[in-house]
Amino acid sequence: VKVWQERELRAEGFGGILAVGQGSVSPPRLVRLSYSPQDATRHVVLVGKGITFDTGGLSLKPTDNMKFMKTDMAGAATVIAVVGALAALGARVRITALVAASENAFSGTAQRPSDVITQYGGRTVEVLNTDAEGRLVMADALAYADAELDPDVMVDVATLTGAVSVALGKDVGAVFASDDTLAAELTEAGAQAGERLWRMPLIEDYRPALESDVADLANIEAGSTYGAGSITAALFLREFTGKRPWAHLDIAGVGRSTADEGFLSKGATGYGVRLLLDWLTRS
Repeated sequence: VKVWQERELRAEGFGGILAVGQGSVSPPRLVRLSYSPQDATRHVVLVGKGITFDTGGLSLKPTDNMKFMKTDMAGAATVIAVVGALAALGARVRITALVAASENAFSGTAQRPSDVITQYGGRTVEVLNTDAEGRLVMADALAYADAELDPDVMVDVATLTGAVSVALGKDVGAVFASDDTLAAELTEAGAQAGERLWRMPLIEDYRPALESDVADLANIEAGSTYGAGSITAALFLREFTGKRPWAHLDIAGVGRSTADEGFLSKGATGYGVRLLLDWLTRS
């Protein structure tokens, strides 16, 4: 385990994690968990969104939306649980898990809409909405994984967009992928594990939604020409993956349950742990 403190994050240029966390009294962290068996067959990087609480920042959430935001770290919890289970199972796959942890707080030191931040690796992002913060911390972790870890494949897990709940409801997770085989493997693993996934498209025609007049990228679309908030969020993340095989699981709809139903109890669901374990232990 390695944990980057605030000073180390600043020295190494993790600008997204720092920007999101700068409004909180609890400073941000990046956590790296490594599981490296000697007979590993491949190297997989898992990235988890670890927003420990999400007020929306200065782009403040309504109260009804905010009261569930203690589970905005569900993606991070998923990848931590997966690493622990793989070690206990003695799985033959090398895993590096990255937890990008910040609290998106509302305060006088919080980042502002219109700020331009520099992500890990040097790309600049215009922050048009501070409530689109998960993609900023994830971008740092993905860019670091691409530059420093040389993975065979990257998978990120995040309660990223409310829009995915509109598209798929509360029982089906979304998978976006740059690789057809990876998308099929994850979808099949989800079916076997009882955690259904539906593949969503990365529509290239929507890429202009990320354009900014003052930075390399904008974190959300300025205006409503394209819409499709979950797709444009996934396109944003893809910019930081270095064209490696990559999949993004948007679990905003399935990461928490509002009732006791089936094998789920009300509250956090742990969605993604079972399907990722099924996928990772197949080979």
